[in-house]
Amino acid sequence: MNSERRILIARVVGAFGVRGELKLQSFTDPVSAALKYQPWVLSHNGSEREVSEVRGRATAKGLTAFLPGIDDRDAAEALTGAEIWIPRSRLPAPKPGEYYWVDLEGLKVRNLEGAELGTVSHVFNTGANDILSVTGERERLIPFIEGQFVHNVDFDAGLITVDWDADF
Repeated sequence: MNSERRILIARVVGAFGVRGELKLQSFTDPVSAALKYQPWVLSHNGSEREVSEVRGRATAKGLTAFLPGIDDRDAAEALTGAEIWIPRSRLPAPKPGEYYWVDLEGLKVRNLEGAELGTVSHVFNTGANDILSVTGERERLIPFIEGQFVHNVDFDAGLITVDWDADF
């Protein structure tokens, strides 16, 4: 597989039915968008393989998919825990003012006074809003609310400028 940065778009959480259909936890919005980004890199138990021609559907209980060569429930259950990855380049460009979390990871974070707070290690959602986990001399959790806490995201400079007290 190539060395381009990859995005985790889904995980196999079990079998669905008896014909080899997989139940997936999709990390895309909408959940069915995971089906658009083929071929997939299926990573499971230390090995990877590229999978294409995946058929799937959104159900009331989430996303399901048929992978070529997976024809029965036992084969589907054996893939529980497998991760589904795609190259970052396969995602469409974000709309103005929108960001892929993966693109924020690794950016330096500086406050309005010029103090370096650290680097974005990851981003997560609390239900109320997204949170930047910034790791420096300690971890800081900064709400990703543009205009209030996040003042500028500059990918060219590799920097996010925030209104955040360095002592907080």
